[in-house]
Amino acid sequence: MDLPELPDLPIRGVLDRVVTTLAERGTAVLVAPPGTGKTTLVPLALAARGRGRVVVAEPRRLAARAAAGRMAALLGEQVGESVGYSVRGDRRVGPRTRIEVVTSGLLVRRLQDDPELSGVDVVLLDECHERHLDADLLLALLLDARAGLRPDLRVLATSATVAAERLSAILGGEEPAPVLEAHGRTHPVTTRYVPPLPRERAEAHVARTVRLALAESEGDVLVFLPGAAEIRRVTAMLADLPDVDVLALHGRLSAANQDRALRPGARRRVVLSTAVAESSLTVPGVRAVVDSGLARVPRIDRARGLSGLATVRVSAAVADQRAGRAGREAPGRVWRCWPEHEHSTLPAYPEPEIRTADLTRLALELACWGTTDGRGLSWWDAPPPGGLGAGVEVLRALGAVDADGTVTDRGRHIARIGLHPRLARALLDGAEVVGARTAAEVVTVLDDDSHLDGVDLVAGLRKLRRERPERWRREVDRLARLVDGRGDRDDPAHVVALAYPERLARRRAAGSASYLMAGGTAVTLPPGAGLGDAEWLAVGAATRDPGRAEGVVRSAAVADEALARSAAAGLVAEAAEIDWVDGDVVARRVQRLGAIVLSRKPIADPDPRALSEAVLRGLRSLGPGVLSWDAEAVALRLRLDFLHRTLGDPWPAVDDDALLAAAELWLGPELAAARRRADLERVDAGQALRRLLPWPEAARLDELAPERLEVPSGSRVRLDYAADPPVLAVKVQEVFGWAEAPRLAGGRVPVVLHLLSPARRPVAVTADLASFWRTGWPQVRADLRGRYPKHAWPEDPATVPAHRGTARNART
Repeated sequence: MDLPELPDLPIRGVLDRVVTTLAERGTAVLVAPPGTGKTTLVPLALAARGRGRVVVAEPRRLAARAAAGRMAALLGEQVGESVGYSVRGDRRVGPRTRIEVVTSGLLVRRLQDDPELSGVDVVLLDECHERHLDADLLLALLLDARAGLRPDLRVLATSATVAAERLSAILGGEEPAPVLEAHGRTHPVTTRYVPPLPRERAEAHVARTVRLALAESEGDVLVFLPGAAEIRRVTAMLADLPDVDVLALHGRLSAANQDRALRPGARRRVVLSTAVAESSLTVPGVRAVVDSGLARVPRIDRARGLSGLATVRVSAAVADQRAGRAGREAPGRVWRCWPEHEHSTLPAYPEPEIRTADLTRLALELACWGTTDGRGLSWWDAPPPGGLGAGVEVLRALGAVDADGTVTDRGRHIARIGLHPRLARALLDGAEVVGARTAAEVVTVLDDDSHLDGVDLVAGLRKLRRERPERWRREVDRLARLVDGRGDRDDPAHVVALAYPERLARRRAAGSASYLMAGGTAVTLPPGAGLGDAEWLAVGAATRDPGRAEGVVRSAAVADEALARSAAAGLVAEAAEIDWVDGDVVARRVQRLGAIVLSRKPIADPDPRALSEAVLRGLRSLGPGVLSWDAEAVALRLRLDFLHRTLGDPWPAVDDDALLAAAELWLGPELAAARRRADLERVDAGQALRRLLPWPEAARLDELAPERLEVPSGSRVRLDYAADPPVLAVKVQEVFGWAEAPRLAGGRVPVVLHLLSPARRPVAVTADLASFWRTGWPQVRADLRGRYPKHAWPEDPATVPAHRGTARNART
């Protein structure tokens, strides 16, 4: 293939080096910013100097089509001659095609069918820095095929950012692959930050900023928004702009509408785009950029069983790329829709999808490749084991892999369909119920909900069938050809339920908009959803914003219990449930569909052991305090606690956690007899607690931790073990004659004496009685003689017998 006169783009200066380096080393990394021509000129140069086919892998269908069109135009040909493209549902190649632009996902499928990539000389992996899941997988599989089957296959990875060290190391193997750079011709870009007004919605904020950019700049305005829905809303807000064409640009548009945004217009234009225009595409005429600061990325909430696209803040690297589009052709300006002080809080780079997205499809491709866990492959970032394991579990449920993770024939069939495995399963099995055409129609809107205008999936399908938009019809035709189905029921909800059985949802209460999904997540049906007073829903899509307790239904079809039982038979289970509910033991046989209760029936003769376990759960929820603790029981517990803290084993711990852990040991008979809270409240805790006493050590309980101590007056005074150390509160006259305070636990712990007046008011606290008699007593004696003159207060307490009363005849 002869090269035409190439446009004067920055990449021209390194084309010879790229071709030569790749021929010599086999792999290389090309770092070049957007607009340098790497996507179009490099493949042409490689094809001109090679013999086989050059395959260019793009992360998006729109970018693949645009790149092929641009290269064909440079050659003065139509797409499908020397340059063609292949994307899902659309292929334009011919017998003379030397350069084929494909999506990363499609090339993964082609590699699975032909690991040698017969006839391919070079694979160019474009926009690797975006870290899409399919692109990361493709890189790993390509390198594995190159190492084992095609050492002559040349691989060039391109990136718009300079963080290429890791990519170079992966591509090079033992020795890093060469890194080549092409520097773009950039013009200065002025940055302005436009914070939102109080309570201003994101779309209104962007629309206001667009009007500002139109007033303060010249040329076309490129606006970055997270998704097609936001683009539609902002388009409506800008409908009154005079002498300005407002155009959309995203992957779900028809080819004709996409091309309109990529061609210069007769009037000034505002192009509302998703992330596709960050680096993959060049929009001509742009002098100003308005950046919403938001992007839509794949996310999975495994705890709630929700997966889909989430709106997140962009990274600093992406914000810089977006701003750079304003300076591609001339000096430009960027308006950023966030406060300047927030810019420093942006993440440095986008999060790789492999860390955050649903990995079910990745797990299936790995199983088809023969490495279920992905070990042995060279990854930019290896798939996280938890996410990969969750994906394998889904595949097992779908019958796509067997017990040890080996792919089944059904799994290979699912993989060849080119959809998420859940949707492929719904297409295959749904066709048997509703027919191939209806199954394909439902699966197409589940795969791309931009086809729907509202929540009601069935109403949306009726509109699509009536209007037959080309993009929807083409995909439906493609999918319908892939399956044989003899079903004839028009039941879209059944197909939705086959794709997402855990999203079958039942209303939580009559008249409520809140539903419980089989997966256990609560979702709310938004006002005006048009689904009436549905008891059951088959939910196609639901999202949950951070901080919200419930998710929000985005698309659904009305279902019923019979459909749920049929489509999600694997989730139906019946079990005896004996549990503690609201202060009572409830024994019933419960049938559930996942988290949804279908029926409950009382059990006449429940298992006694299960009853005891339910009572035990009730006790643990209420705590030991629910039992009957009289003063004697409390005292025993305190004495045992003292001995455990002081002496340790074999004296048992008796704090709440320890008592609950050992409940079956000391409360066994009571648990067997109890059926409700009132039964627990009647349990004599003191009597039960004595079952924990260790033998033979229990015989020394009253010696080591007596309940009462006899004092010199003859009184038996109760010890307070709630204090640490234990306290003996006694009138001072009753301990006359004691030289030292008594000790507990075999002499280890002295008792703290709280010495009282005749009126039982405290006069001294001591654990060293001998010291108190020598130094503290004279002052205390003087005070007591003044207050209680009828009592004996000797200078030497040892000279007066201990007594309870006044001891009038005692010498003072």
